[in-house]
Amino acid sequence: MISYSLLAFLGLPFWATATLAIGATVLLLVAVLLAVICGGLWLQAKASGTDVSLSGLVGMSLRNVSPYTIVNSQVMANQAGVTISTGRGSSTSALEAHYLAGGDVNRVILAIIAANRAGLDLDFDRAAAIDLSGRDLSEAVKTSIFPKVIDCPDPNAAESARSLSAVAKNGVELLIRVRVTVRTDLDQLIGGATEETIIARVGQGIVSTVGSMDSHEEALASPNLISKEVFEKGIQENTAYEIVSIDVASIDVGRNIGARLQTEQAEADTRVARAGAEMRRAEALALRAEMVALVAEKKASVILAESEVQSALAQAFRDGLFHPDDVEPADPDSILRFPGSQSSA
Repeated sequence: MISYSLLAFLGLPFWATATLAIGATVLLLVAVLLAVICGGLWLQAKASGTDVSLSGLVGMSLRNVSPYTIVNSQVMANQAGVTISTGRGSSTSALEAHYLAGGDVNRVILAIIAANRAGLDLDFDRAAAIDLSGRDLSEAVKTSIFPKVIDCPDPNAAESARSLSAVAKNGVELLIRVRVTVRTDLDQLIGGATEETIIARVGQGIVSTVGSMDSHEEALASPNLISKEVFEKGIQENTAYEIVSIDVASIDVGRNIGARLQTEQAEADTRVARAGAEMRRAEALALRAEMVALVAEKKASVILAESEVQSALAQAFRDGLFHPDDVEPADPDSILRFPGSQSSA
């Protein structure tokens, strides 16, 4: 009404006066609405010494960014004495960019504050990259401050054995459980290997170390030798963790693998020898059967020959060719003759 009266006093036409009055009212309402919505945040930001302007808060709302999240994060950082240093633009722009990228701004700021309190070097760019990579930034910072223990082998794995099996040169099996204390390496967190790689490398190192020992008694007498050898193998290389210590939790004697292998080898040799003996026996039986057949063949030949002798004797009798031994065969009278036989003379 005041604006309308003022415009009417200026002597403008009615339509112009009404248009200007409506515009002034709308602007006043917008100003009041912005003061109600953003005024409190702006005052909070200014009181905390942040670089957020009223127009910036309006722009955040238009860009679908939560002004409360951005302002609250900046206030937390300023109150904790943490500077959000970035390589591009202001801290407000960096927070908005991380918010629009789908990151958790509050979690990043809290992680930076915790790292700063613990004396860790963690800037906003690296923290934002870790957060956007899908890693749990809060857990990473917590593990950097308070190292955690990894059991090897992992007792929570679906098909994991309770102990690692390693065999010394004398063939005796050792069942070993190890506890690895690690802290997060923030420099290697992006792209670094996870706990599964640590567990696998520790297991590999234990098997290799025990396998190089002449006797299992060496490991039983000095379990620290296993920890020392495994630690010196550089199992933390290209991982997201820094190894603090490797400790042998338990070590037990398992099976005598060497003796069992020797027994199995002896049994295998016995089976091979038996198979060879059976093969030679089969060959001998085949040869025997062949000889029996050959003997039968020769007997048949003898019988055939004997039958031919009988036929020859019969023919000789028919021909009258038999004569006494003391008479010359040339004498015809000495030849035995039979009725019906013809003389040879």
